[in-house]
Amino acid sequence: MGSIHSYETKAGKRFYRIVYRRPDHKQTQERGFTRRRDAELRLAEVEIGKAKGDYVNPADAREDVASIATGWLRAREQVMKPSSYQALRGAWETHVQPRWGARQVGGVRHSEVQDWVSELSRDRAATTVLRAHGVLAAVLDVALKDRRVSRNVARGVSLPRKVSKSKPYLTHRQVQTLADASGHPVLVLFLAYTGLRWGEATGLRVKHVDALRRRVNVEENAVLVGGVIHIGTPKTHEARSVPYPEFLALPVAKLCEGKSRDDLLFGDGLVHMRLPNSVKGWFAGAVNRVLEVEAKAAAVAKSRGEEEPARMPRVTPHDLRHTAASLAISAGANVKAVQRMLGHASASMTLDTYADLFDDDLDSVAIALDQARRAVITNL
Repeated sequence: MGSIHSYETKAGKRFYRIVYRRPDHKQTQERGFTRRRDAELRLAEVEIGKAKGDYVNPADAREDVASIATGWLRAREQVMKPSSYQALRGAWETHVQPRWGARQVGGVRHSEVQDWVSELSRDRAATTVLRAHGVLAAVLDVALKDRRVSRNVARGVSLPRKVSKSKPYLTHRQVQTLADASGHPVLVLFLAYTGLRWGEATGLRVKHVDALRRRVNVEENAVLVGGVIHIGTPKTHEARSVPYPEFLALPVAKLCEGKSRDDLLFGDGLVHMRLPNSVKGWFAGAVNRVLEVEAKAAAVAKSRGEEEPARMPRVTPHDLRHTAASLAISAGANVKAVQRMLGHASASMTLDTYADLFDDDLDSVAIALDQARRAVITNL
Protein backbone atom coordinates (compact mmCIF):
# COMPACT_ATOMS: atom_id res chain seq x y z
CA MET A 1 0.00 0.00 0.00
CA GLY A 2 1.12 3.58 -0.58
CA SER A 3 1.44 6.35 1.95
CA ILE A 4 0.45 10.01 2.32
CA HIS A 5 2.81 12.75 3.50
CA SER A 6 2.38 16.45 4.06
CA TYR A 7 4.92 19.10 3.08
CA GLU A 8 5.18 22.86 3.13
CA THR A 9 6.28 25.20 0.41
CA LYS A 10 8.62 28.15 0.88
CA ALA A 11 5.54 30.34 1.07
CA GLY A 12 4.35 28.33 4.05
CA LYS A 13 1.44 26.58 2.31
CA ARG A 14 0.74 22.97 3.22
CA PHE A 15 0.24 20.34 0.52
CA TYR A 16 0.07 16.56 0.44
CA ARG A 17 1.85 13.95 -1.64
CA ILE A 18 1.27 10.26 -2.14
CA VAL A 19 4.02 7.68 -2.48
CA TYR A 20 3.39 4.27 -4.00
CA ARG A 21 4.91 1.57 -6.20
CA ARG A 22 3.83 1.23 -9.81
CA PRO A 23 3.01 -2.19 -11.31
CA ASP A 24 6.66 -2.37 -12.46
CA HIS A 25 7.64 -2.08 -8.75
CA LYS A 26 9.28 1.30 -9.22
CA GLN A 27 8.49 3.82 -6.52
CA THR A 28 6.88 7.07 -7.58
CA GLN A 29 5.02 9.96 -6.07
CA GLU A 30 2.37 12.50 -6.95
CA ARG A 31 2.39 15.92 -5.33
CA GLY A 32 0.23 19.02 -5.11
CA PHE A 33 -2.91 17.83 -3.31
CA THR A 34 -4.34 20.73 -1.30
CA ARG A 35 -6.45 18.49 0.93
CA ARG A 36 -5.58 15.21 2.59
CA ARG A 37 -8.94 13.87 1.43
CA ASP A 38 -7.96 14.44 -2.21
CA ALA A 39 -4.69 12.61 -1.62
CA GLU A 40 -6.52 9.68 -0.03
CA LEU A 41 -8.95 9.42 -2.95
CA ARG A 42 -6.15 9.48 -5.50
CA LEU A 43 -4.17 6.84 -3.62
CA ALA A 44 -7.27 4.64 -3.44
CA GLU A 45 -7.80 5.12 -7.17
CA VAL A 46 -4.20 4.08 -7.82
CA GLU A 47 -4.47 0.93 -5.70
CA ILE A 48 -7.77 -0.09 -7.30
CA GLY A 49 -6.30 0.52 -10.75
CA LYS A 50 -3.30 -1.66 -9.94
CA ALA A 51 -5.54 -4.42 -8.64
CA LYS A 52 -7.77 -4.31 -11.76
CA GLY A 53 -4.86 -4.04 -14.15
CA ASP A 54 -5.85 -0.64 -15.57
CA TYR A 55 -3.39 1.58 -13.73
CA VAL A 56 -2.33 4.67 -15.66
CA ASN A 57 1.03 6.29 -15.11
CA PRO A 58 0.44 10.07 -14.79
CA ALA A 59 3.54 10.71 -16.91
CA ASP A 60 2.07 8.65 -19.77
CA ALA A 61 -1.25 10.49 -19.51
CA ARG A 62 0.56 13.76 -20.30
CA GLU A 63 1.17 12.70 -23.91
CA ASP A 64 -0.64 15.08 -26.26
CA VAL A 65 -3.34 13.92 -28.64
CA ALA A 66 -1.45 15.07 -31.75
CA SER A 67 1.58 12.87 -31.09
CA ILE A 68 -0.60 9.79 -30.76
CA ALA A 69 -2.63 10.77 -33.84
CA THR A 70 0.54 10.97 -35.94
CA GLY A 71 1.23 7.26 -35.53
CA TRP A 72 -2.42 6.33 -35.89
CA LEU A 73 -2.77 8.23 -39.17
CA ARG A 74 0.43 6.68 -40.51
CA ALA A 75 -0.93 3.21 -39.78
CA ARG A 76 -4.28 4.01 -41.41
CA GLU A 77 -2.58 5.29 -44.54
CA GLN A 78 -1.02 1.87 -45.08
CA VAL A 79 -4.33 -0.02 -45.07
CA MET A 80 -6.90 2.44 -46.40
CA LYS A 81 -7.70 3.42 -49.96
CA PRO A 82 -6.36 6.88 -50.88
CA SER A 83 -9.81 8.46 -51.14
CA SER A 84 -10.90 7.15 -47.74
CA TYR A 85 -7.63 8.15 -46.10
CA GLN A 86 -7.85 11.66 -47.55
CA ALA A 87 -11.30 12.11 -45.96
CA LEU A 88 -9.95 10.83 -42.64
CA ARG A 89 -6.93 13.09 -42.66
CA GLY A 90 -9.07 16.04 -43.71
CA ALA A 91 -11.32 15.49 -40.69
CA TRP A 92 -8.28 15.43 -38.41
CA GLU A 93 -6.70 18.58 -39.84
CA THR A 94 -9.93 20.58 -40.09
CA HIS A 95 -11.90 19.63 -36.99
CA VAL A 96 -9.93 17.50 -34.55
CA GLN A 97 -6.38 18.85 -34.45
CA PRO A 98 -7.31 22.52 -33.89
CA ARG A 99 -9.39 21.61 -30.83
CA TRP A 100 -7.62 18.60 -29.35
CA GLY A 101 -4.14 18.34 -30.87
CA ALA A 102 -2.29 20.11 -28.04
CA ARG A 103 -4.35 18.58 -25.24
CA GLN A 104 -2.96 15.89 -22.95
CA VAL A 105 -4.89 12.65 -23.41
CA GLY A 106 -5.36 12.33 -19.67
CA GLY A 107 -6.90 15.79 -19.49
CA VAL A 108 -9.69 15.30 -22.03
CA ARG A 109 -13.10 15.18 -20.37
CA HIS A 110 -16.27 13.45 -21.54
CA SER A 111 -18.31 16.65 -21.11
CA GLU A 112 -15.84 18.57 -23.27
CA VAL A 113 -16.14 16.04 -26.08
CA GLN A 114 -19.93 16.24 -25.86
CA ASP A 115 -19.82 20.06 -26.06
CA TRP A 116 -17.52 19.85 -29.08
CA VAL A 117 -19.80 17.40 -30.89
CA SER A 118 -22.85 19.54 -30.13
CA GLU A 119 -21.05 22.64 -31.39
CA LEU A 120 -20.02 20.94 -34.65
CA SER A 121 -23.55 19.62 -35.16
CA ARG A 122 -24.97 23.14 -35.30
CA ASP A 123 -23.05 24.03 -38.45
CA ARG A 124 -21.94 20.76 -40.00
CA ALA A 125 -23.68 17.80 -41.60
CA ALA A 126 -24.07 14.63 -39.58
CA THR A 127 -21.57 12.80 -41.80
CA THR A 128 -18.90 15.41 -41.08
CA VAL A 129 -19.55 15.33 -37.34
CA LEU A 130 -19.52 11.54 -37.18
CA ARG A 131 -16.25 11.34 -39.08
CA ALA A 132 -14.56 13.95 -36.88
CA HIS A 133 -15.77 12.27 -33.69
CA GLY A 134 -14.67 8.90 -35.06
CA VAL A 135 -11.14 10.19 -35.55
CA LEU A 136 -10.87 11.53 -32.00
CA ALA A 137 -12.39 8.38 -30.53
CA ALA A 138 -10.01 6.16 -32.51
CA VAL A 139 -6.97 8.14 -31.34
CA LEU A 140 -8.12 7.86 -27.73
CA ASP A 141 -8.64 4.13 -28.28
CA VAL A 142 -4.91 3.95 -28.99
CA ALA A 143 -4.22 5.88 -25.78
CA LEU A 144 -6.42 3.40 -23.90
CA LYS A 145 -4.60 0.38 -25.31
CA ASP A 146 -1.27 2.03 -24.43
CA ARG A 147 -2.52 2.48 -20.84
CA ARG A 148 -2.25 6.26 -21.10
CA VAL A 149 -5.88 6.63 -20.00
CA SER A 150 -8.14 4.32 -18.00
CA ARG A 151 -11.13 4.81 -20.31
CA ASN A 152 -12.02 6.46 -23.61
CA VAL A 153 -14.06 9.54 -22.72
CA ALA A 154 -15.05 10.05 -26.38
CA ARG A 155 -17.18 6.93 -26.30
CA GLY A 156 -20.77 7.20 -25.18
CA VAL A 157 -21.44 10.79 -26.23
CA SER A 158 -24.67 11.68 -28.00
CA LEU A 159 -24.11 11.85 -31.75
CA PRO A 160 -26.25 13.23 -34.57
CA ARG A 161 -28.07 10.79 -36.80
CA LYS A 162 -27.71 10.67 -40.52
CA VAL A 163 -30.89 11.57 -42.36
CA SER A 164 -31.36 9.35 -45.37
CA LYS A 165 -31.93 11.36 -48.52
CA SER A 166 -34.30 10.08 -51.16
CA LYS A 167 -32.44 8.60 -54.11
CA PRO A 168 -33.29 9.71 -57.65
CA TYR A 169 -34.20 6.79 -59.91
CA LEU A 170 -34.50 7.06 -63.67
CA THR A 171 -36.86 5.07 -65.87
CA HIS A 172 -35.65 3.19 -68.95
CA ARG A 173 -36.88 6.04 -71.16
CA GLN A 174 -35.19 8.71 -69.04
CA VAL A 175 -31.89 6.81 -69.16
CA GLN A 176 -32.04 6.67 -72.95
CA THR A 177 -32.96 10.35 -73.20
CA LEU A 178 -30.01 11.29 -70.99
CA ALA A 179 -27.64 9.08 -72.97
CA ASP A 180 -28.78 10.62 -76.26
CA ALA A 181 -28.14 14.10 -74.87
CA SER A 182 -24.62 13.30 -73.70
CA GLY A 183 -21.29 13.12 -75.45
CA HIS A 184 -20.66 9.61 -74.03
CA PRO A 185 -23.93 7.72 -74.54
CA VAL A 186 -22.46 4.22 -74.16
CA LEU A 187 -20.86 5.11 -70.82
CA VAL A 188 -24.15 6.55 -69.53
CA LEU A 189 -26.05 3.41 -70.55
CA PHE A 190 -23.33 1.17 -69.15
CA LEU A 191 -23.41 2.88 -65.74
CA ALA A 192 -27.21 2.77 -65.60
CA TYR A 193 -27.47 -0.92 -66.48
CA THR A 194 -24.49 -2.41 -64.62
CA GLY A 195 -24.41 -0.34 -61.43
CA LEU A 196 -20.63 0.05 -61.56
CA ARG A 197 -19.08 2.94 -59.69
CA TRP A 198 -17.43 5.59 -61.84
CA GLY A 199 -13.92 4.45 -60.94
CA GLU A 200 -14.78 0.82 -61.60
CA ALA A 201 -16.23 1.55 -65.04
CA THR A 202 -13.41 3.85 -66.14
CA GLY A 203 -10.88 1.36 -64.78
CA LEU A 204 -12.10 -1.43 -67.05
CA ARG A 205 -9.68 -2.69 -69.69
CA VAL A 206 -10.39 -4.61 -72.87
CA LYS A 207 -9.11 -7.81 -71.23
CA HIS A 208 -11.80 -7.46 -68.57
CA VAL A 209 -14.59 -7.86 -71.14
CA ASP A 210 -16.06 -11.34 -71.72
CA ALA A 211 -18.07 -10.74 -74.88
CA LEU A 212 -19.43 -14.30 -75.09
CA ARG A 213 -21.00 -14.18 -71.64
CA ARG A 214 -21.67 -10.42 -71.84
CA ARG A 215 -19.83 -9.78 -68.60
CA VAL A 216 -17.10 -7.54 -67.35
CA ASN A 217 -14.65 -8.53 -64.62
CA VAL A 218 -14.32 -5.65 -62.17
CA GLU A 219 -10.74 -5.87 -60.92
CA GLU A 220 -9.51 -2.28 -60.86
CA ASN A 221 -10.80 1.00 -59.48
CA ALA A 222 -9.53 4.34 -60.78
CA VAL A 223 -10.15 7.09 -58.21
CA LEU A 224 -9.18 10.76 -58.45
CA VAL A 225 -7.53 11.88 -55.20
CA GLY A 226 -5.79 15.23 -54.92
CA GLY A 227 -5.74 15.68 -58.69
CA VAL A 228 -4.08 12.29 -59.27
CA ILE A 229 -5.72 9.07 -60.51
CA HIS A 230 -5.01 6.23 -58.09
CA ILE A 231 -5.42 2.67 -59.37
CA GLY A 232 -6.42 0.07 -56.80
CA THR A 233 -8.83 -2.73 -56.09
CA PRO A 234 -12.63 -2.25 -56.01
CA LYS A 235 -14.13 -0.72 -52.90
CA THR A 236 -14.67 -4.05 -51.14
CA HIS A 237 -11.20 -5.27 -52.26
CA GLU A 238 -12.89 -8.16 -54.09
CA ALA A 239 -13.13 -8.63 -57.85
CA ARG A 240 -16.56 -9.48 -59.22
CA SER A 241 -18.19 -10.41 -62.51
CA VAL A 242 -21.01 -8.11 -63.63
CA PRO A 243 -23.35 -8.82 -66.59
CA TYR A 244 -24.48 -6.23 -69.10
CA PRO A 245 -27.68 -6.39 -71.22
CA GLU A 246 -27.65 -7.70 -74.77
CA PHE A 247 -28.45 -4.29 -76.27
CA LEU A 248 -25.02 -3.13 -75.03
CA ALA A 249 -23.16 -6.03 -76.63
CA LEU A 250 -22.48 -4.27 -79.95
CA PRO A 251 -21.59 -0.85 -78.44
CA VAL A 252 -19.16 -2.51 -76.01
CA ALA A 253 -17.64 -4.55 -78.83
CA LYS A 254 -17.08 -1.36 -80.84
CA LEU A 255 -15.31 0.20 -77.85
CA CYS A 256 -12.86 -2.70 -77.92
CA GLU A 257 -12.07 -2.36 -81.63
CA GLY A 258 -8.53 -1.25 -82.42
CA LYS A 259 -7.38 -1.53 -78.80
CA SER A 260 -4.96 -3.93 -77.15
CA ARG A 261 -5.95 -6.14 -74.24
CA ASP A 262 -4.43 -3.76 -71.71
CA ASP A 263 -6.03 -0.62 -73.15
CA LEU A 264 -8.85 1.05 -71.22
CA LEU A 265 -12.36 0.26 -72.42
CA PHE A 266 -13.67 3.81 -72.12
CA GLY A 267 -11.92 6.88 -73.47
CA ASP A 268 -8.85 6.84 -75.69
CA GLY A 269 -7.61 3.61 -74.14
CA LEU A 270 -4.55 5.20 -72.57
CA VAL A 271 -5.76 7.85 -70.10
CA HIS A 272 -8.44 7.21 -67.50
CA MET A 273 -11.55 9.33 -67.95
CA ARG A 274 -11.95 11.74 -65.06
CA LEU A 275 -15.19 12.29 -63.22
CA PRO A 276 -16.81 15.25 -65.00
CA ASN A 277 -17.21 18.54 -63.16
CA SER A 278 -20.51 18.59 -61.29
CA VAL A 279 -21.41 22.03 -62.71
CA LYS A 280 -19.65 22.49 -66.04
CA GLY A 281 -18.85 18.91 -67.02
CA TRP A 282 -20.31 16.99 -69.94
CA PHE A 283 -22.64 14.95 -67.72
CA ALA A 284 -24.11 18.01 -65.99
CA GLY A 285 -24.51 19.60 -69.43
CA ALA A 286 -26.51 16.61 -70.67
CA VAL A 287 -28.75 16.72 -67.59
CA ASN A 288 -29.36 20.45 -68.11
CA ARG A 289 -30.27 19.96 -71.75
CA VAL A 290 -32.80 17.26 -70.90
CA LEU A 291 -34.32 19.37 -68.13
CA GLU A 292 -34.60 22.39 -70.45
CA VAL A 293 -36.45 20.36 -73.08
CA GLU A 294 -38.76 18.91 -70.43
CA ALA A 295 -39.43 22.36 -68.98
CA LYS A 296 -40.50 23.63 -72.41
CA ALA A 297 -42.73 20.59 -72.92
CA ALA A 298 -44.30 21.15 -69.51
CA ALA A 299 -44.98 24.81 -70.35
CA VAL A 300 -46.69 23.83 -73.59
CA ALA A 301 -48.81 21.21 -71.82
CA LYS A 302 -49.80 23.71 -69.15
CA SER A 303 -50.81 26.31 -71.73
CA ARG A 304 -53.08 23.73 -73.37
CA GLY A 305 -54.61 22.70 -70.08
CA GLU A 306 -53.07 19.24 -70.40
CA GLU A 307 -51.41 17.20 -67.66
CA GLU A 308 -47.73 18.04 -67.37
CA PRO A 309 -45.42 15.12 -68.20
CA ALA A 310 -43.17 13.67 -65.48
CA ARG A 311 -39.75 15.28 -65.37
CA MET A 312 -36.39 13.63 -64.98
CA PRO A 313 -34.78 14.24 -61.57
CA ARG A 314 -31.40 15.97 -61.50
CA VAL A 315 -28.81 13.20 -61.28
CA THR A 316 -25.06 12.67 -61.01
CA PRO A 317 -23.00 9.82 -62.49
CA HIS A 318 -23.16 8.02 -59.13
CA ASP A 319 -26.96 8.25 -59.17
CA LEU A 320 -26.94 5.97 -62.21
CA ARG A 321 -25.76 3.26 -59.80
CA HIS A 322 -29.00 3.74 -57.88
CA THR A 323 -30.91 3.60 -61.15
CA ALA A 324 -29.27 0.27 -61.99
CA ALA A 325 -30.45 -1.14 -58.66
CA SER A 326 -33.95 0.19 -59.27
CA LEU A 327 -34.20 -1.21 -62.79
CA ALA A 328 -32.83 -4.59 -61.70
CA ILE A 329 -35.26 -4.92 -58.79
CA SER A 330 -38.23 -3.84 -60.89
CA ALA A 331 -37.20 -6.48 -63.45
CA GLY A 332 -37.50 -9.16 -60.75
CA ALA A 333 -33.90 -9.52 -59.53
CA ASN A 334 -33.62 -10.77 -55.96
CA VAL A 335 -31.59 -9.00 -53.30
CA LYS A 336 -28.67 -11.42 -53.55
CA ALA A 337 -28.31 -10.84 -57.28
CA VAL A 338 -28.43 -7.07 -56.79
CA GLN A 339 -25.82 -7.34 -54.04
CA ARG A 340 -23.42 -9.23 -56.31
CA MET A 341 -24.00 -6.80 -59.18
CA LEU A 342 -23.33 -3.73 -57.04
CA GLY A 343 -20.45 -5.28 -55.12
CA HIS A 344 -21.96 -4.71 -51.69
CA ALA A 345 -20.31 -6.48 -48.76
CA SER A 346 -23.56 -8.19 -47.78
CA ALA A 347 -27.21 -8.57 -48.75
CA SER A 348 -28.20 -6.70 -45.60
CA MET A 349 -26.24 -3.71 -46.85
CA THR A 350 -28.20 -3.80 -50.11
CA LEU A 351 -31.47 -4.02 -48.21
CA ASP A 352 -30.49 -1.12 -45.95
CA THR A 353 -29.46 1.02 -48.93
CA TYR A 354 -32.47 0.26 -51.12
CA ALA A 355 -35.16 -0.61 -48.59
CA ASP A 356 -37.58 1.68 -50.40
CA LEU A 357 -37.25 -0.36 -53.59
CA PHE A 358 -38.18 -3.58 -51.84
CA ASP A 359 -41.36 -2.18 -50.28
CA ASP A 360 -43.37 -3.30 -53.28
CA ASP A 361 -42.21 -6.87 -52.62
CA LEU A 362 -44.36 -6.89 -49.48
CA ASP A 363 -47.44 -6.15 -51.57
CA SER A 364 -46.42 -8.87 -54.02
CA VAL A 365 -46.14 -11.38 -51.19
CA ALA A 366 -49.65 -10.56 -49.98
CA ILE A 367 -51.06 -10.77 -53.51
CA ALA A 368 -49.30 -14.09 -54.16
CA LEU A 369 -50.59 -15.57 -50.90
CA ASP A 370 -54.12 -14.43 -51.71
CA GLN A 371 -53.97 -15.97 -55.19
CA ALA A 372 -52.54 -19.23 -53.83
CA ARG A 373 -55.29 -19.50 -51.20
CA ARG A 374 -58.03 -18.78 -53.73
CA ALA A 375 -56.70 -21.50 -56.03
CA VAL A 376 -56.72 -24.06 -53.21
CA ILE A 377 -60.10 -23.07 -51.79
CA THR A 378 -61.71 -23.07 -55.23
CA ASN A 379 -60.51 -26.63 -55.90
CA LEU A 380 -61.85 -28.00 -52.61
